[in-house]
Amino acid sequence: MTIEERSTAETGFEHIDDELCRSFQVHLEVIGRKWNSGIMLASVRGARRFGEYRAMVDGISDRLLAQRLRELEAERFIVRTVTPTTPVLVEYAPTERGRELLRILQPLVHWTFAYEK
Repeated sequence: MTIEERSTAETGFEHIDDELCRSFQVHLEVIGRKWNSGIMLASVRGARRFGEYRAMVDGISDRLLAQRLRELEAERFIVRTVTPTTPVLVEYAPTERGRELLRILQPLVHWTFAYEK
C-alpha cells in the first residue's frame, strides 16, 4: 500500500485479517449463488423432501435443485438423511450452521430493502 493509499484508507478496518476475509468471500459466494438463498430459506421454513423444495423455490429445475442441495450439503449448511425404506426416503434439513448463517444475514436483508427504494 502506498503512502497516498494509506492516507485515504478508512480507519476502523485495520483489524480485518486478509485470510479470514478470503474465507468469508468463499462462503458468501456459496450462499449468494443463484437459488441457494431461496433453498436455505425453504429449509428453515420446513421443506424436507425434494418436492417440497421444488414447490417452495419457484422456477428452479430438478437438475439444478439437486446440484444446489449437494453444494449446500458439502458446505455443511444442509444435512441429507437417507432412510432405507421402500421407496428410499431422502430428506434435507438445515444444519445449525445453516440456521446461524441465515440469522446473521438478516441485517443484510434489511439493509438491502432500505436501499432498494
